[in-house]
Amino acid sequence: MMPSFSYVRAGTLDKAVEALARDGACLHAGGTDLVGCLRDGILDPAVVVSISRLKELAGIRQTAEGGLEIGAMTTIHAVSQSPAVQSGYPALAMAAAAVGSPQLRHQGTIGGNLCQKPRCWYYRGDFPCLRKGGDLCYAVDGENAHHCILGGENCYIVHPSDTAPALAALGAIAVIAGPDGRRSVPVAAFHVPPSDDYMKETVLGPGEILTGIRLPPPPDGLRSLYRKVRARRAWDFALAGAAVALQSRNGRTAQCRIFLSGAAPVPYRAAEAEAILVGKALDEQTIAEAARAAVKDAAPMSGNGYKVPMFIGVIESVLGEMA
Repeated sequence: MMPSFSYVRAGTLDKAVEALARDGACLHAGGTDLVGCLRDGILDPAVVVSISRLKELAGIRQTAEGGLEIGAMTTIHAVSQSPAVQSGYPALAMAAAAVGSPQLRHQGTIGGNLCQKPRCWYYRGDFPCLRKGGDLCYAVDGENAHHCILGGENCYIVHPSDTAPALAALGAIAVIAGPDGRRSVPVAAFHVPPSDDYMKETVLGPGEILTGIRLPPPPDGLRSLYRKVRARRAWDFALAGAAVALQSRNGRTAQCRIFLSGAAPVPYRAAEAEAILVGKALDEQTIAEAARAAVKDAAPMSGNGYKVPMFIGVIESVLGEMA
């Protein structure tokens, strides 16, 4: 059953920030996650603030530096189909195309995909779990087939976004507006791990709105890919996924960023795997070594040990295609 709330459709960004700063306010963009959260009792807002009229927050534009700026209200479908994204940042186009179903991609926004709530069935169900103010994470001794194998502490959710790992791998910057003005945060630092605060998903404070994403100009020799494994072709979230952005020079890896989806409470950077690749050619031995290093610190629970070899296979597949 849906809760009762008042509804504000902001005409300007300043008005949206002002309304969102009130106690008990939450944001409405595309609404694909918001409606589910309201029905599941995850959110019980006094007021819902819509930014659907703010056309300046939609669209994909080239920056003066040669990168891209993507408005937070741009639909996932538009991101996946953008020629500029497909040519310069294929990992992001692939990640956007892997989100949900066609209906969800046409309605959902890139900003909402980054800010969505966890999909853990205990958090979404009738369980007083830690993230909802309870005393424990039920996944530890419960059904945990889809929970994290890396970076878990106190709360063992996996981050649900496909676009966040791709954006992080590509060095994207999140642009935020709030009561104290504007600020920028790397997408790689936009999400909050449970070890820092298990009640928050992002760095957004009261009244703050993610207004857009800035992508740096793609350097020479940059290649990027995103690969996702899921139980079904559509609708499902990643069981295991990898976004790789790799720059080559003279047949060897000059720079590399690898972020995993379906692995951890936030997009997980496989820094040890990156270190193995830098300075080397993408041969079979190096790829296998990097894939194993990415899950070296994995601590699977009773029902999700299958993810470890799955991630190894996904990473080997992506790097093998790049080779």
